[in-house]
Amino acid sequence: MQLVHVYLNFPGTTDEAFAHYQQVFGTKTLMRMTFGEVPWMPDAPENAKDKIMHAQLPLTETVHLMASDFVPGVSPGTFVRGNDFHVSIVANDKAEADRLFEGLSRGGEVRMPIANAPWGPYFGMCADKFGVQWMVSLPTPA
Repeated sequence: MQLVHVYLNFPGTTDEAFAHYQQVFGTKTLMRMTFGEVPWMPDAPENAKDKIMHAQLPLTETVHLMASDFVPGVSPGTFVRGNDFHVSIVANDKAEADRLFEGLSRGGEVRMPIANAPWGPYFGMCADKFGVQWMVSLPTPA
């Protein structure tokens, strides 16, 4: 495994939360992209265009806090306090990513099958049989 990050979901308040976290941790947002800015969603619904698709805030050199806004009808699943976070794993290679994803999703629920994502990397989302939500990815397409 290369990295493990915490990925948070917010009900439309990612910008506000990250402004707070920037003050607390004394760092600057590394990346911020709205649903309306991503090239693979040219027809993003109006209610999603100004919402955060992905934001990334470094806490240390190797630990990043990542987040997105939950937008009903666009984001997978249902937003409920308590399921508003994921553990994000960046695997070393496709075989490891597939093994981790299969093991974590066994007895649980696949939310997004692991595959090359429109934004580039090999990526999948699942909830394990204990209800913990996971994101498994590679830094580049497989």
